[in-house]
Amino acid sequence: MASQNRRLPPKGRDEGILSKLSQSQIVVRGREAACEVATVAKKLVRSTGRAAWIAGTTFLVLVVPLIIEMDREAQMNELEMQQASLLGTPPPSLAPPPPK
Repeated sequence: MASQNRRLPPKGRDEGILSKLSQSQIVVRGREAACEVATVAKKLVRSTGRAAWIAGTTFLVLVVPLIIEMDREAQMNELEMQQASLLGTPPPSLAPPPPK
């Protein structure tokens, strides 16, 4: 029981070294710096998200239609090659140039 009384802080005095340490100028400045870092990080994440949104929508609007059109063109070329081989004519890319 005597050991328990020693561990409790005396009434009316500072709570001890932890309270003194937490109120020191270095700790206060460290907390302020940590809050500023957190604010800057939050703004950076928010702006990065906006940039990702802009890049994603730009890709969808400009690049995806181009990819789809290139795929259609490749399919049409393949179909023309198949039709030319069925009809017995050489494919347009291998045909000799017309005489002048």
